[in-house]
Amino acid sequence: MEKKVKTAMVPRARSTFWIMFFFMLIHQADKLLIGPLTTQIMETFNITRTQMGAVTTGALIVGAICYPLWGWLYDRYSRPKLLSLASFIWGTTTWLNAIVPTYPLFLITRAGTGIDDSSYPGLYSLIADYFPPQKRGKIYGFLQVAQPLGYLLGMILALLWGASHGWRSVFYLTGSLGVVMSLVIFLFVKDRPRGSTEPELSSVEHLEKYKFNWKEVKGLFKKKSLIILFLQGFIGVFPWNVITYWIFDYLKTERAYTDQQTMLTMVPAVLILAVGYPLGGALGDRLFKKTPKGRVIVGAAGVAIGAILLWITMKVPLDNHLLFGIMLCATALFIPFASPNVLSSFYDVTEPEIRSTTNAAQNFVETAGSALAPLLAGIIADRSSLGNAILLICTISWALCFAFFIFAGKYIPKDIADLRKTLKDRAASQAVAK
Repeated sequence: MEKKVKTAMVPRARSTFWIMFFFMLIHQADKLLIGPLTTQIMETFNITRTQMGAVTTGALIVGAICYPLWGWLYDRYSRPKLLSLASFIWGTTTWLNAIVPTYPLFLITRAGTGIDDSSYPGLYSLIADYFPPQKRGKIYGFLQVAQPLGYLLGMILALLWGASHGWRSVFYLTGSLGVVMSLVIFLFVKDRPRGSTEPELSSVEHLEKYKFNWKEVKGLFKKKSLIILFLQGFIGVFPWNVITYWIFDYLKTERAYTDQQTMLTMVPAVLILAVGYPLGGALGDRLFKKTPKGRVIVGAAGVAIGAILLWITMKVPLDNHLLFGIMLCATALFIPFASPNVLSSFYDVTEPEIRSTTNAAQNFVETAGSALAPLLAGIIADRSSLGNAILLICTISWALCFAFFIFAGKYIPKDIADLRKTLKDRAASQAVAK
């Protein structure tokens, strides 16, 4: 009965979720194509791993610069229309990336694709206004399934379509889909009053009176749990960028995998990775009902277990393909646990009208920290090996993330309680005004 009431109160929740899911799915496929196409692109332009690492680093730097701008825009203007614009930019910049004939132009146009890569804060804050806090971990987990499935889609396009038609044709396809998604979002996704699904504000009218303001943004840096989670984010994306952009080249060059062996190894791992997002989010939601530290506990467990399993995986002998595949799948299950819980934790402690900015600030910190990761891995690989680069960067990063999660757990209960009090005060002031 309760479920029906909530569904009736939030129209378009399901359709909005699915449109955003497919936006992320195709966008992630386009964004992550660079990984499985790395070897082919390097051969086209006759470049080194260091130069190829610079391509990814350039896009990440542009994305980092654009995060604050996107966050500010999302908290002030229509989120669906801005998401539609981001999707159109994705399509056009990907087309430009496919057309260019030389490495310098490819480096520049690939950097341009970073503009739309930083557009997700508005998507997540919009979803927060369609689903209540106690469900957000699971919802974000299911939404983030689009990331590994997009990676899988990109891998299939790269290894099957790209192998026979060339890497440029793959970019033409995904760029065209970006333009189509732009039209779908513009026509069918509607904005919601910010904070409308918060329990304290569910009965409050005229929520639009609470507007973005810089005083509240400055107040973010007084919340100790947020500061610690920002630091965690600075380190936490290093492993993702290294694995995403270098794992295919590692399998081909250092483990001597064929395209078929790569597919047989990566498809199960990516599918299990997809399971890890909603599983981690659901576990975080469940533990959050028992303790406000629940989400960070699940995040800490994920990075700790992931680091241990990755170390074991990378030490598997080169000729033991089966054991390597099994351990890679085991690692893949745990490493996404932190993502939906960190995102939900941001919204557990920040006011609704500045959530896009908060998420953008975190993404800026993450991207600023990890933008050099692909380049760093390329440098280490050119001097040692790609396997050593992946192992060293990932395990050190996750060990540091574990420590940050532990520290965040000390402060997050107070910050959650402070936000709940703020929202209750708003509801009370509205009631008095009536």
